[in-house]
Amino acid sequence: MKITSVNVKKVEKEGSRMKGKASILLDDSFAVHDIRILEGENGLFLAMPSKQVAPGEYRDIAHPINPETRKLFEEKILDAYKNAE
Repeated sequence: MKITSVNVKKVEKEGSRMKGKASILLDDSFAVHDIRILEGENGLFLAMPSKQVAPGEYRDIAHPINPETRKLFEEKILDAYKNAE
């Protein structure tokens, strides 16, 4: 699997932990939208697309299955975020 495209939109909202949103294209054939870029205590991290399943409870609807794939997503998306205008 290869991430063939990454699009990032920075979000500047005072008091918000969300710093941006990303969309990726996998192997030029599968898109994943609404990956959130959040500021945490240890720096930026990704939150995968999710849906609300109960009040205050959310479940990811798309996510990496293993640590290697998660690391690949983080590297590509956070690099694109740092280079976005």
